[in-house]
Amino acid sequence: MGRVLYLARHGETDWNRDGRWQGHTDVALNDAGRAQARALAEKLRGAVFARVHTSDLLRARETAEIVRAILGAGPLVVDRDLRERSFGLFEGLTRDECQARHPEHWAAYRADVSRVPPGAEAHDALGRRMEAAVARAGETRDGEGDGAVLVVSHGGSIRALVARATGAMPPPLANTAVFRAVFADGALTDVTMV
Repeated sequence: MGRVLYLARHGETDWNRDGRWQGHTDVALNDAGRAQARALAEKLRGAVFARVHTSDLLRARETAEIVRAILGAGPLVVDRDLRERSFGLFEGLTRDECQARHPEHWAAYRADVSRVPPGAEAHDALGRRMEAAVARAGETRDGEGDGAVLVVSHGGSIRALVARATGAMPPPLANTAVFRAVFADGALTDVTMV
């Protein structure tokens, strides 16, 4: 049968609004992001959540805490493996700044996104890390019943996970975009955008 998982991207930050690569930089939600988190809770109303797993980065953790409080979900589990990938020397920059400051690395990345800039996490490593985190989230725990699990993470991380599960890379995700999936026999199946 498996466990239902909801995979949600965090709400907006000022860096999202400004088009800056956040990566591991710990940026908080802005007011729009907090409103998006409240709207995400309303979108998920009706689902029963046994647990909420979240990245350790503030923007995801704050989104998870808001949703959890509104829905009265089970315990919060912070998992560092759910964080966004590091973007290395692109982190904190806009696309225009990447192009101006690091033209060779930017051109290489634009030609082939698997050629990450210095200091960035490779796509395959990101996908493996996310699979391990989601496997932990999908585990059945004694006494919690068969409620769903909400996983709050980051756009690039969720896209890498969905690509590994489905074989197709989804387009960039809006803040608080959500996928529904089933975790069974160690794998994600039935992955659909909600």
